[in-house]
Amino acid sequence: MTPNKQVVAVAGMAGSGKSLVVNVAEQKGYSKVVMGDEVREETRSRNLQPTPENLGKTMLDMRRTGGEAVIAKRCIPKIEKANGPNVIVDGIRSLSEVEEFRTYFRNFTLVAVYASPETRFKRIYNRKRSDDPTDWKIFQERDQRELSVGLGNAIAMAEHMLVNEETLEITKNRAREILRKVEEKWKK
Repeated sequence: MTPNKQVVAVAGMAGSGKSLVVNVAEQKGYSKVVMGDEVREETRSRNLQPTPENLGKTMLDMRRTGGEAVIAKRCIPKIEKANGPNVIVDGIRSLSEVEEFRTYFRNFTLVAVYASPETRFKRIYNRKRSDDPTDWKIFQERDQRELSVGLGNAIAMAEHMLVNEETLEITKNRAREILRKVEEKWKK
C-alpha cells in the first residue's frame, strides 16, 4: 500500500464529462493519469488505427489476456511517479480496477459523472476525437461494450456522483465541492 498518494478516480460513460472533473482537479494541483492512454498506447503498439472499433477490441483483448484489472495495474507505476501527493485518474471501467487501486492506495475515492445518452452523444459528436463514434449506432455499441466490462457497476458504487446536465460553471463548482469533501475526508 502506498500511503503517500491520494487518488481520486473518475468513472463515467463516454461524453459524460470526466475530463471536466479532471481539469478542475488539475487546476487544484492534482497530477493526471488517463487510463484510456494505456489502451491507445497498446492499440498503437499493435499497428492499429485509433478508431472506436480498434480501441474497443484492444481494450477487450487486454482484459481477456491480462485480467479485468490489467489497465489499472499498468497505471499504478504512473500514479506512484506522479508529481505531488494528489492524483486524478481518468477512466475507471470496472470494480476490478477500483479494487486494484484500493489495494495500493489507502486514500482512494471513486467519483462518477453522469449525463444522459442524448447529452453525451451531442458532446462526443462535437468534440470529434479520433475514437469518437460519428453515428448513434456506433455510439450505442460503444456504450454497450463499456457496460459489458462493468462500467455501470463502478458508477453505481462511486462515493460521489456528479450529474453533468447543467452549465459548465455550475458543473465545475460541483466538481470543486466534491474534491473539497474528498480532501477533508483524507485529513481525518
